[in-house]
Amino acid sequence: MFRGAQAVNLDAKGRIAIPTRYRPELLQDNQGQMVCTVDIRQPCLLLYPLKEWEIVEQKLLNLSNFDPKQRSLQRVMLGYATECELDNSGRILLSQPLRQHAKLEKNIMLVGQLNKFEIWSEAEWHAQIEQDMALGSTMEFATSEELKMLSL
Repeated sequence: MFRGAQAVNLDAKGRIAIPTRYRPELLQDNQGQMVCTVDIRQPCLLLYPLKEWEIVEQKLLNLSNFDPKQRSLQRVMLGYATECELDNSGRILLSQPLRQHAKLEKNIMLVGQLNKFEIWSEAEWHAQIEQDMALGSTMEFATSEELKMLSL
């Protein structure tokens, strides 16, 4: 399980180091194999351990090629999907198209989302968190039926 937000750096070759606390699970359960793709709703990347990606990939393959919305989702998520492997130093290489989509430069945020990571530019991450916090204080958010079930 991947939890928390952590600042990491993108090196000159486009690699990021996966924090050491996550490496044993990634190596044991996935032999260090991961898949990175774009998030179609936000300027960030989605980084999945291979086993988790295979679940998502199957769901994407089950979508209709004839429905334009479903086909668009398939085209983007599968089209950008890039295999990444942890190297001996615990780093993965992010391709140029992926880095470009998420506007990644040196300062990166790696955000655990339990079964995957989100990868954000630090500036975009802070802007998104501000938006999320503002939304969280609205009446619409507070009256959402799904969220009423969540006791914090």
